[in-house]
Amino acid sequence: MSRRLRLLFSALAMAALLWLLFAAAERALALAQRFLALPAWLQWTLGGILLLFAAAGLSVLWWLLRPRRKRRPLPAPDRGSLERRIDQLSERGADTGALSAELGELDRRRASARVYVALFGEISTGKSSLIRALAPHSRNASDVRGGTTREVSHHDGALPDGRTLVLADVPGSREAGGEAHESLARAEALRAHAVIYLCAGDLNRSQADELRWLAGFGKPLLLVLNKADQWTAAELEQLLARLNRQSRDIASAVLAISAGGSERFRRELPGGQVESVERQRKPVIEPLLQALARLTAPGAEALEPLRENAVLAGLHQRTGTLEAQTRAEEAERIVRKYARRAIVGALAAVAPGSDLVIQGVLATGLTRALAGLYEVKVSEVQIEDFVQQARLTLRTGSSIVLAIAGNALKAFPGLGTLGGGVLHAFAYALIFDSMGRALAASLAERHSLDQDDAGARLKELLADSGGARLRQLATLTMEAVRERAD
Repeated sequence: MSRRLRLLFSALAMAALLWLLFAAAERALALAQRFLALPAWLQWTLGGILLLFAAAGLSVLWWLLRPRRKRRPLPAPDRGSLERRIDQLSERGADTGALSAELGELDRRRASARVYVALFGEISTGKSSLIRALAPHSRNASDVRGGTTREVSHHDGALPDGRTLVLADVPGSREAGGEAHESLARAEALRAHAVIYLCAGDLNRSQADELRWLAGFGKPLLLVLNKADQWTAAELEQLLARLNRQSRDIASAVLAISAGGSERFRRELPGGQVESVERQRKPVIEPLLQALARLTAPGAEALEPLRENAVLAGLHQRTGTLEAQTRAEEAERIVRKYARRAIVGALAAVAPGSDLVIQGVLATGLTRALAGLYEVKVSEVQIEDFVQQARLTLRTGSSIVLAIAGNALKAFPGLGTLGGGVLHAFAYALIFDSMGRALAASLAERHSLDQDDAGARLKELLADSGGARLRQLATLTMEAVRERAD
């Protein structure tokens, strides 16, 4: 395009812009004159409405453009309270060896005063090759093939300024059948002072979830794109920009490297023959070394509080999981014990209505035992109300309970023909098993005696004719009948 044409188009554009500005100004003045001509009360009303709309618009604009808040690390429990919880679990027969060992490892690493850095990422992203590049003199370097790391290994690496650090090579995530390996990797990531998260391209959903999980513990994190030599300069720039957006407020830095490793190619010989050649690519990891030097510059002592917070927060979660499992197992034993007592009470009841008295006492005891297990404070009035509500539920569903009980007993030759007493006893076993399971599930989830929630769960369990649970209850009934006969 010639210079004259460019000048002409520029002049036309400026003229159009000035015309739009004058038109907008004229329209604004006309609206202002019409507004001033309105009565005072209407001016105030319209002015207030316009201010409200303006405030709402500014609020939405601020919500869209405001800077993101940095993620705060998960709060770690007090170590003393955590140790008391572990001791209580041990007294209740739970296996707390792994939890105690984690506390011991926390103390050991603090005493060593060394900086630990974990290499985290999916399989086949080049973690083992990067270990070889960062710790070329390590004798424990693992196989570089994808998915061969099966346990955590430690290697001594050195930074350009002469400082040393411990590099942890962990199993890759998303490995087939590798749940245990992934747990090892996550536990080691929490034990480290900093984490290198290695990827080989755009982050998928599981990788983004892993990054957010690490950020939740406040881990100093480097997001490192490996195999950068496979991309053109333009592609690499775009990829790094996307990784920066995906890890905003999570990663301390995003950078690209080439960890090296071996590569195979086919070479044609002068005689026409073709041979397969394997050679080692030279690693290019200077940006990572510089980032590691900056990240670990404060030293192990300064980085220790964040590491300890992450370890204790992780232990808090693991302890909570073990507590839930232990309570669930204990609740199962309590429910089974009261179901057996209900069977015995139903078989022993001789006077009309005496079984109702026995079952009422047992229902009260079951409720009190489960509430005590889940540390939920309940009053006698709450217990009585729940038992009364359960009785109403059972009264309306008694035909269903007896039908299920009768069908279940037919699966046991000889037991189903022993008469109404056995059917009655089995029905009570089903009732108390359903009541106990419903109440335990509600207490575990709600942390209070929610009668409506527990009642709804009780109705579902009473209507459940699943074979496994009924067979267990029938076996329990059979054992009680045989013991009574003996």
